[in-house]
Amino acid sequence: MSAAAAESARAVRRLRRSDLPELLRQIHDPPRALFLRGSADAEILGRPAVAIVGARACSPYGSQVARMLGRELAAAGLVVVSGLARGVDGEAHRGALEAGGLTVAVLGCGIDRDYPAAHADLARRICERGLVVSEYEPCVEPAPWRFPARNRIIAGLAAATVIVEARERSGALITADFALEDGREVFAVPGEITGTLATGTNRLLRQGATPLTSADDVLDVFGLAASPLPQATAISPRAAAVLARLADGVAGADELARATGLEPGPLAAALAELELAGLVAEAEGRYRVVVRPG
Repeated sequence: MSAAAAESARAVRRLRRSDLPELLRQIHDPPRALFLRGSADAEILGRPAVAIVGARACSPYGSQVARMLGRELAAAGLVVVSGLARGVDGEAHRGALEAGGLTVAVLGCGIDRDYPAAHADLARRICERGLVVSEYEPCVEPAPWRFPARNRIIAGLAAATVIVEARERSGALITADFALEDGREVFAVPGEITGTLATGTNRLLRQGATPLTSADDVLDVFGLAASPLPQATAISPRAAAVLARLADGVAGADELARATGLEPGPLAAALAELELAGLVAEAEGRYRVVVRPG
């Protein structure tokens, strides 16, 4: 990224209410203004978009599904909107970036803040292609009541909202409520009936939300088709050994080293090879096989 592009990505712009995208202007309480930073033009806020939200402390399955959906929906041309939070939100953003697609992060604090701070690098990557937005001007501190309020913007920017995992009182359910109030499509990923992370999503399903079984369910709403899958990629024997271990489940570098007998250098090279091939993805030091649609 050039110095000029980096400076452009950091610059803060302001959209007046009259300049907001039509879908966002239609919500019950549109923001008076929207502050933006990132290299993308504000017009991407008016493109067909899907919101993907869910639990911060999500399960490995929730993490995997969120990243898969972000990747596949962005690859098909949709803008992926989420809240930059830990868990499902962050994975949705990462999936969109992996596909080379566009993603928008909506903050619950001042536009000049990266919140949580642990996602500063993710925010930087989003700004390189997409946008970080907030209704709050610079220097506004995060506050508990601001995050439910920002959820109306996440839902308002998107024609469809997907809830991946949600506990009974999850903030993601607030986003779903806003989407329903705005007359938007709401999808919920079915979960185990004994799991607390599925309590909220399963309740949404009982109330009439659309079950999500693949990215195609969302793409049908927009009249889109999934992008063709890349051709199979030849990988080295070391990479194949690591991939075989990851087929059994998510693992960290130490676990992979023990399972494969690889030293740190060769293991790092094998993981880099798999990530570049789009076969493996990393989140918070844990590696997993990228899910392909069947």
